[in-house]
Amino acid sequence: MEPEALQYAKSHEWVALAQDGDDRIVTVGLSAFALETLTDLVFMDLPDVGLEVSPEDHLCDVESVKAVSEVYSPVAGVVVEVNEALPDQLETIGDDPYGASWICKIRLNDGADLDGLLDHAAYLKACADDAH
Repeated sequence: MEPEALQYAKSHEWVALAQDGDDRIVTVGLSAFALETLTDLVFMDLPDVGLEVSPEDHLCDVESVKAVSEVYSPVAGVVVEVNEALPDQLETIGDDPYGASWICKIRLNDGADLDGLLDHAAYLKACADDAH
């Protein structure tokens, strides 16, 4: 996936929306900026399939040599799939943050939207503002 085509939460999760019949499914991952900030990852848990989430709810944790960070849901819905291979591939997560390193897929609730998310340009500006 191209980073420019994604939407982002201020907490550094990215979202890619796809339509699957009547369901709207989003793929969620961590941005390259977040992964660079975290540096060497040593542990990641994954959310449970079936977990109901709202925006900013805790999805899972990722641990680096520096600290443990929470990953938040950028949308309202139900986790329908997780990337089971990811916790065993943490050394390569930064190599493909917008592809193979996705965390989970969430089926959006009826009426849920992506209005609170940032486009790529706004996200990069927010990251630059945070760095100062």
